[in-house]
Amino acid sequence: MRALADPTRRAVYERIAGSGEISVVDLTRDSGVTQGAISQHLKTLRQAGLVVERPEGRKVYYRANARGLEPLSTWLGHYTTFWQARFDDLRATLKEMDND
Repeated sequence: MRALADPTRRAVYERIAGSGEISVVDLTRDSGVTQGAISQHLKTLRQAGLVVERPEGRKVYYRANARGLEPLSTWLGHYTTFWQARFDDLRATLKEMDND
């Protein structure tokens, strides 16, 4: 979650996830961020397991690693169960109120 907390890094990740595979040059283009900054964000995303790289000649291509989101998905799953129970309770209460 820390890796995606930074808004610029999250935008980089979303762009990678939406493109399938993209080079650092393409990520830098029209981003308003320097190539050096993009590279630092990519390093953080790679270390977090959120992206994988594929070198090809002088270019490096990045793609999203869906398995990198598993810890976040698992964590959110605990809260899904919590909120589902609360919604069930609310639904029951509203139904009782309608019956009165």
